[in-house]
Amino acid sequence: MKRNVLALILLPLVGGLVGGNAWAQDPHAGHRGQGEPLPAADAGEPGEAVPPDAHRHAPPSTDPHAGMDHGQGGHQRMDHSTHGAGEGQHDASGALPVTPVPALTDADRAAAFPSLQAHAMHGERIHSYWSLDRLEAWDADSDGTGVGWEALAWVGTDIDRVWLRSEGERIDRGTEAADFEVLYGRSVSRWWDVVGGVRHDFGEGPSQTFAAFGVQGLAPMKFEVSATGYLGSSGQSAAQLEAEYETLLTNRLVLQWLGEATLYGKDDARRGIGSGLSSLEAGARLRYEFDRRIAPYIGVSWERAYGQTADFKRAHGEAAEETRIVAGIRLWF
Repeated sequence: MKRNVLALILLPLVGGLVGGNAWAQDPHAGHRGQGEPLPAADAGEPGEAVPPDAHRHAPPSTDPHAGMDHGQGGHQRMDHSTHGAGEGQHDASGALPVTPVPALTDADRAAAFPSLQAHAMHGERIHSYWSLDRLEAWDADSDGTGVGWEALAWVGTDIDRVWLRSEGERIDRGTEAADFEVLYGRSVSRWWDVVGGVRHDFGEGPSQTFAAFGVQGLAPMKFEVSATGYLGSSGQSAAQLEAEYETLLTNRLVLQWLGEATLYGKDDARRGIGSGLSSLEAGARLRYEFDRRIAPYIGVSWERAYGQTADFKRAHGEAAEETRIVAGIRLWF
């Protein structure tokens, strides 16, 4: 009795295990619809091994998935044949020899930074400059109206030039003193020239000619400076020093300062000149540049004679010291 009861309990369990084993062997069992027949490969006996090709898709005519494009689903195999090519290139570039940068030499620096002064000072074009720095008048009391001038011009290149210089004074009775110079000048630096030539003096007394030599240029602080020595045919010698400076008050209003000293080697009574320091002159002129080339001005000029020169002036009834209020015009072209 007990055996029959035990058999009745175990029989359903054994049957469920056998059926579950067959169900587990079909991987597509859960995808079939109701009433769909089992494939022939799944109809084997329980426990029979499933051949390896049992899960392959059927030919296109019988494959239910034949109309599906698996290429868009990202299931295409990746081509790894080109992998590692970049690494090879990096390895190759790293293995290439690197050419060292050569060290800079003085020749390289000279080629990269040529001397601008050499170009500026070796120009071959002919230039010219003409300036009437002072053309002025003043009241000379009993002698009428006095007129004075100072002119400068040059023609040439940046290296070699011909200079023309003239300065003088004239009153109603005639020319008191004047000079005219023709000089050859050569540039010896960026701001300085050496000059040499001839000077001719004329006015009261006999005229005289001198050989001239000197320097002129722009000193520090922008002072225009000239120093010239003279040697006459009769053994007379002289020297003249001159300095000018300009103060820019506005863009067009300019104040010009002037100082000048004249010395002689020996007395010359015929021309009223004494040896040593002959005269000093100083002045200031304020001009307004309506145009850069044309500028009227007013100013004051002071002059004094010294030594034997002052004695000669007094002997002729002239004052040894004089202050003038002047008005004039400055031109250049």
